[in-house]
Amino acid sequence: MGDNFLKIQRAYLKELYDHLPQDMEQLLPASREKDTFSFKAFGELCTITPDGITVGGEVLTGPTGILIALYARHARKEPVQLEPFKSFRDLKGSMPYQGAFALRAERSFVPYVDHIQRFKKRVIEAFDGHENQGLGGDFSCTVFPLPKIPLCYVFYSSDDEFPAAATCLLGANAEIFLPVDGIADVAEHTAGKIIELVISQVL
Repeated sequence: MGDNFLKIQRAYLKELYDHLPQDMEQLLPASREKDTFSFKAFGELCTITPDGITVGGEVLTGPTGILIALYARHARKEPVQLEPFKSFRDLKGSMPYQGAFALRAERSFVPYVDHIQRFKKRVIEAFDGHENQGLGGDFSCTVFPLPKIPLCYVFYSSDDEFPAAATCLLGANAEIFLPVDGIADVAEHTAGKIIELVISQVL
């Protein structure tokens, strides 16, 4: 399976570099040194070259590498539009992925909401995000797992009547920077990275 992931990643990179835009560093956006592009991805430094992708110094051969290569292949000049935030269900073609999105990008947070609230500043810092106001819940923040893919989280702490809950919203034009299934995968991977981060703070 790993070989298949790597083949797909390399195919995307070849498509990208075969027709590399002159202003690619502005489209991602990223810093550039010749054909090497560097930016923040999933809370760590990411580097894209014609030969592969690294995150946090680790060469990617799995699905995360595919997501980043896909993001780079879909890079375009339009700026990010945060508001109005919208639900994943609002995206055209999202129906086949809605159940998995709810389970892996939202309900996976439930056991960790209190920890996320405790370490929300650390999460925001890692993902170049910010706190939100006026979106409801007990606390809310927006993070950027990829430079043009903002994810807005609204968290609800548990009480005597209701269990903890989390809602994941998307930037208003997120779907122009990634296909729908890619957005779902980014949200799932981001949830896992946030949970890993807060657990590491607790231990």
